[in-house]
Amino acid sequence: MLLQLRPAIVMIALFTLLLGVVYPLAITGVAGLAFPSQANGSLIRDAEGRIVGSALIGQPFAEARYLHPRPSAAGDGYDASASSGSNLGPLNADLAARIKTDADAIRADTGATVIPADAVTTSASGLDPHISPAYARLQAARVARARGVDVTAVQQVIDGNTEGALLGFIGQPRVNVLLTNRALDARFPAVS
Repeated sequence: MLLQLRPAIVMIALFTLLLGVVYPLAITGVAGLAFPSQANGSLIRDAEGRIVGSALIGQPFAEARYLHPRPSAAGDGYDASASSGSNLGPLNADLAARIKTDADAIRADTGATVIPADAVTTSASGLDPHISPAYARLQAARVARARGVDVTAVQQVIDGNTEGALLGFIGQPRVNVLLTNRALDARFPAVS
């Protein structure tokens, strides 16, 4: 029996070392060399080198001079430790009331009659960093007023930060809120 047990133990140890340690470390190393930004979380840094966010994780922006992200159901909003959707069904009264309240606020702010769906609905994770170009353009007038610039200039920044479908056919065009807000700050710095 010992003759049969020894090769089994050796094989378990060998494959554990090979597939549980060597292979993951090799793949992590290759990913770090080939895609250093993505492998490290697509972190965004300010001019002093401080991390201000990630291009992959949404965060709240409430000031009028910034594009606002889509609503978040993650914890108290954009809480990565509580990432999830609300799990409220389309007939849930609480969900319908929240959407109506959000839509009424957007209509009052913009005068729009048609509101993009992502302006009032949460993403599955609650941390979506993107909004639709339609929702970004809907906010352009507010952002322009708050920054004291022409709405056309804000729309140019939004258009310049609109990403197309991946490989030209996967997904929808989208606007990364953090990157666009940083571009707005760079183009229209706050007056002190």
